Amino acid sequence: MRYWYLLLIPFFHIATAQQKKLSLEDIWLNNSFEIETLKSFQTMKTGDFYTVLNHNSYGTYLDKYDFATQEKIETLVVTKDLTGIRYFESYVFNEEENKLLLGVDLETVYRRSKKGIYFVYDLSSKEIQKISDEPIQEPSFSPDGKKVAYVYNNNIYVRDLLSSTVDQITQDGKINQIINGLADWVYEEEFSFVRAYEWNSGSDRIAYLRFDETKVPEFSMDLYGSELYPEQKVFKYPKAGQENSSIRLLIHNLRTGEKLEPKLGPLKQHYMPRLKWNHDPKSLVVTTLNRHQNNLNLVFIDADNNEVSLLHNEKDEAYFDLHDNLTFLKDNSFVWTTDTDGFNHLYHYSKEGKLKNQITSGPWEVTEFYGYDSESEKLFYQSTEEGSINRAIYSIGLNGKGKKKLSLYKGINEAGFSSSFRYFVNTHSNDETPTRYLLMDAQSGKEIRVIMDNQAVAEKLKEYELSPKEFSTLQTANGEFNMYLIKPPDFDPQKSYPLLMFQYSGPGSQRVANRWKNRYRHDYWHHMLAQEGYLIACVDGRGTGFKGRDFEKTVYMDLGRKELEDQIEAAKELGKLTFVDESRIGIWGWSYGGYMSSLAITKGADVFKTAIAVAPVTSWRFYDTVYTERYLRTPEENPAGYDENSPLNFAELLKGDYLLIHGTGDDNVHVQNSMRMIDALVDANKQFDYFTYPDRAHGILKGKNTRFHLFQKMTTFIRNSLGAPEK
Repeated sequence: MRYWYLLLIPFFHIATAQQKKLSLEDIWLNNSFEIETLKSFQTMKTGDFYTVLNHNSYGTYLDKYDFATQEKIETLVVTKDLTGIRYFESYVFNEEENKLLLGVDLETVYRRSKKGIYFVYDLSSKEIQKISDEPIQEPSFSPDGKKVAYVYNNNIYVRDLLSSTVDQITQDGKINQIINGLADWVYEEEFSFVRAYEWNSGSDRIAYLRFDETKVPEFSMDLYGSELYPEQKVFKYPKAGQENSSIRLLIHNLRTGEKLEPKLGPLKQHYMPRLKWNHDPKSLVVTTLNRHQNNLNLVFIDADNNEVSLLHNEKDEAYFDLHDNLTFLKDNSFVWTTDTDGFNHLYHYSKEGKLKNQITSGPWEVTEFYGYDSESEKLFYQSTEEGSINRAIYSIGLNGKGKKKLSLYKGINEAGFSSSFRYFVNTHSNDETPTRYLLMDAQSGKEIRVIMDNQAVAEKLKEYELSPKEFSTLQTANGEFNMYLIKPPDFDPQKSYPLLMFQYSGPGSQRVANRWKNRYRHDYWHHMLAQEGYLIACVDGRGTGFKGRDFEKTVYMDLGRKELEDQIEAAKELGKLTFVDESRIGIWGWSYGGYMSSLAITKGADVFKTAIAVAPVTSWRFYDTVYTERYLRTPEENPAGYDENSPLNFAELLKGDYLLIHGTGDDNVHVQNSMRMIDALVDANKQFDYFTYPDRAHGILKGKNTRFHLFQKMTTFIRNSLGAPEK
């Protein structure tokens, strides 16, 4: 319809030529297209209400809203009424929702972990109580709301809120040696696991993990800062094939002070990445994985009798993608998701672990499980039933019958349900629609009202000359892949355009998704380049996610080979188009995408003229155990998988223009990767461009101008390397 409209009304094309052009200043300095969000949105358990955090020049407000009416019921907390607190950054309710944990001065430790000063605020008495004078980590209320557990200096403490007494329940915590109640670096990064302790429902037991990092090799990096001498940061980082932390599971009884160490025996395995009590205060379920991550146990522990049994086991020829979907129903039967039939689906098991029924099925994936409503006996989930680049919300009976679609609009839909499952806030966007928040009836799927729509951003963008992403599939010799293409706004099929390809390509990832462009701000950069006359393409090849088990896991034991083949074949197919200049094709990516870009400009140098690699892995031997061994096993078991697709080993093949960028403070993909790539290129006598960002982590974010500077550099490189588009 868009192009038909342009042909019928030629003067409209002239009008769009007078529209504004995007600039790097718009994108990275002025935040011109920032969208509004429901900040720190949380559904309340006691009634159909939700809370939203708001900030202004007078302080921080926590407001409570009614799902049904969307009216603000009350302001629960305002910092002007709190002694000694000017603002707070996070909040967590207790079970009864009459108390709050407020986080202040939060400081990032690693990607997901923070430490800070925390207060308990009593909504009834309006009293406030500081948990500790020192920055602490992962505080949590006991279910009865009478205590708060937290971690300080790698030990677990429990504060009694009535007596204000503190009980230290572990004593041996030591930095870079013993961690109690917190995950180590690799668990946090790769298992998304930070708080390694859990309260039972009776508030009298805490199950926790004890990580012994003593034998884990240390990694060190200099932080240059602004002082005379750099500061050295040293932390435990197990690289592929190296020793991981040894882990013990313990259960502390707060009534007796005794510690129980369940005898897991062979059920323990190598990793223990999840802890979960069921509704019975004595019953704990622990997830264990072998080192290859293809044998998963759900281990049941009776903490009263120290009895251990296997609740559920799964094996996979490749690996498991760990999730948080284990959900116990009132009778302690449980819902679980797995891809054993080829696609990720919901299953119902008895409390003894016997399969009762498969709830969902079909050639599509369940991508999020939201919960179970015991009153209507319905489950609520998100899936790819409207196509792998979209997400829709559904309900279905526990017996697998009565499925109903609850979201109305195509694109990416996410949901936050009320406690009764009568309502949900539907967060929706697609490439043409900025993120909006809709109040929905969770039983009928009817839209009740729009809460927030970001229409102001949509109106502002009408002033700019933008082309839409054109979603399609690309047929290549290796298969059919999801793709989007951004063309210049004044696109002329008779002209020949340089092409820049963008990708990530890592296992289970997705970059071709029908969502609003603000999620990755570099989408605006792509549009800016398109305005200058470049074509932008993104292709999700084999190994990426949401198209079934076999599509994702086909890269097992051989990371990089099939993914590179698919980018090369995609570039060749796109190069056949009459409006693509096949001699001017570039590729860029970040992290895994930087790894692929580095391979593309070496092993794929006959196809790609230009590559930008930001924070790339250049050898999987340098990356961590959990991620790397999941896909490759260890270097000792699979040396070819580590070396045959390492860019380090193909430096002599470099022919085009290569820009390598890294932050020296990257604790995830260490700058060592780029240093070794530089060394290999120098040995091969190859010229290239390199830039470092001092002390910046993997995201290269720190500092007001950092991202602006980065994308300035990348833009200049693209212009110089791919050349000026045809006028």
